[in-house]
Amino acid sequence: MAAVPLVALVTAGSAGLGAATARLFARNGIRVAVNYSSNTERAQALVAELRELSILTSAEGRTDYHAVQADLSSREAIGRLVEETVATMGRLDAVFSNGGWTRLRNISDLEENVNEDDWDTCFNMNVKSHLWLMHAAKKHLDESEGAFITTASLAGVKVSGSSLAYAVTKAAQIHLAKGLAIIAAPKIRVNTVSPGLMLTDWGLQFPPEKQEEMKERTKLKRLATVEDVAEQILCFVKSKSVTGVNAIIDGGMAL
Repeated sequence: MAAVPLVALVTAGSAGLGAATARLFARNGIRVAVNYSSNTERAQALVAELRELSILTSAEGRTDYHAVQADLSSREAIGRLVEETVATMGRLDAVFSNGGWTRLRNISDLEENVNEDDWDTCFNMNVKSHLWLMHAAKKHLDESEGAFITTASLAGVKVSGSSLAYAVTKAAQIHLAKGLAIIAAPKIRVNTVSPGLMLTDWGLQFPPEKQEEMKERTKLKRLATVEDVAEQILCFVKSKSVTGVNAIIDGGMAL
């Protein structure tokens, strides 16, 4: 009897790390629900690409790749996202909770880092959204003995990055994941990835000289790519013995 294909939900999944992870999942025979915020055309284009990349043989009445719009700043919308995913895909084995938010500030300037809206939005998107998503998905992941993986940041390990609010809330997110790993055991595994600078659309906002400086600060003299990080996410999905781990993927910059 053939194994039942796993189903993964990828939030903020239509571009960058989310899209790279969805592609890797498809190449490994995992069915994917791609969450997106507003760009329907981009999300649907990715879904079509995933169907082409997939190693799965299509089955009548089964949806293998699906786009789901949801605002990750809303707890209610997150609940609907999970329920639509399960209703459409039939099960849920893994959640890659990839949503987040930041605004570029000079992290060395206190005056630039006391904007209350920045702090509120960072806490909502970088901490609370992951909590709400885990809460909504838990009963389904319990059934499948699945995995919940979040995207944190090197900024949460070592004060750095786009702003103080971002660094502090990413540190909180890492701690949250460890707490969730305890709460969700023994059936659900919860882990986190903490990339350094990746040259996604967001990372390319940094000037070229800053990008080069960051690369030179790594021990391997290379920045992590979205594909590098996606491989670690897939590893967490497959591993049955790892939970409460924060994988730092930064070319050795934190050493």
